[in-house]
Amino acid sequence: MRNKILFIVLVGSINILVGQNNTNTPYSLYGLGVENKTATGGLTGLGNTGIAQSNPFEINLFNPASLGGILQNSFLYEFGVNGTYSTLKTQNISETSSNGNISHIAIAFPIKKDWGMSVGLLPYTKTGYNIDVESSIEGTTDTYLTRITGIGGLNKFYISSGLKLFNNLSFGVDVSFLFGSIEQESQLYSDSFVSITDQNYYGGVKLKTGFQYKLPSFGRLETTLGGTLELPASLNGSQTRTSYKTTSGGSSVTIENEVENDLESFELPFSYGLGITSIINKKYTASLDYRALSWQDTNQQLNNERYTNQSIYAFGLQYAASKNKSDYWSNIKYRVGFNYNTGFLKISNEQIDSYFVSLGVGLPMKKNSKDNFNLSYSYGREGTLESSLIQDNFHKLTLNLNFVGKWFSKRKID
Repeated sequence: MRNKILFIVLVGSINILVGQNNTNTPYSLYGLGVENKTATGGLTGLGNTGIAQSNPFEINLFNPASLGGILQNSFLYEFGVNGTYSTLKTQNISETSSNGNISHIAIAFPIKKDWGMSVGLLPYTKTGYNIDVESSIEGTTDTYLTRITGIGGLNKFYISSGLKLFNNLSFGVDVSFLFGSIEQESQLYSDSFVSITDQNYYGGVKLKTGFQYKLPSFGRLETTLGGTLELPASLNGSQTRTSYKTTSGGSSVTIENEVENDLESFELPFSYGLGITSIINKKYTASLDYRALSWQDTNQQLNNERYTNQSIYAFGLQYAASKNKSDYWSNIKYRVGFNYNTGFLKISNEQIDSYFVSLGVGLPMKKNSKDNFNLSYSYGREGTLESSLIQDNFHKLTLNLNFVGKWFSKRKID
């Protein structure tokens, strides 16, 4: 019965997830919006590390090679929710906002021994901004105001598979289908009012591969190395534009009505990641990840800004006592993490970087259970106050629920 209820909850959450890409940051104006920093299981509390993490009871979105460790006769399913409270500020003013969303839905299961598969749906990018721009009317001293608003984002549906080729070496492949739309409305205020609404659609396929290699144990130290490789991808785009004009006399005139246009393809960069995870005395787990994204090689043009190569550094540390398997409190996991992202944008010659620190706990749903509530809190900052730019200070609360089922086990009949 529990499995049926959870399945209904997961399926029912898909419409909510696809329809809710909530955010509020002016930096989502550029490109396809800001990347959704989603991690599964307890990895949110570990600074979003995970390239070298392999847990047979949790789904890992960062490296498909981890699927080679799924146990036979098991079935993993997980979904997550998060909420963010942000303070946007310049050198003169500040404002606050809050939003929440379903962060991901994912399942994983074994195909056969040492071979696993996962399917999931999650937001890929999020867009949300409201910007006022004052411009001069050429040949006069007058000005006009343009209000630009944007909502939407892209979603990712992925299918991944991992295979353990040898006792210590696993490989994996992840195919992601990206799709979604971003709506941008420009409202021009002068002697008349002009509204232009663009619905921009994008879609494409992205491929990622990964490996994990477990080094020979050294005393009570177990170390795993991991790596990922993501190939460049091109997302095709199309646009539907509607615009109208309202004169000072109050009459409205349609300028364009759902006019179809082709957009230039958006290029996603080549990227790679490296990670190392060490388990000490089966109690302490330390992870260190590095990712690099070659945005400059995409040669995409912006107005007064530019794309720059991006680096992401992440560190996570977990403590799990596990002294008594039947004691609930001995099976709680405590986590701390740090993540620094150089960003992929330079605006007014300023790098739009970000960082966050995280604290988390993994709470078993009951004694002797592999089902977990993974709760994490993060505090971070994005952007800068230099060069009249905007800084975003945010608090984020994440809850990931992961369940371990046995849907493929056969009942014994006496």
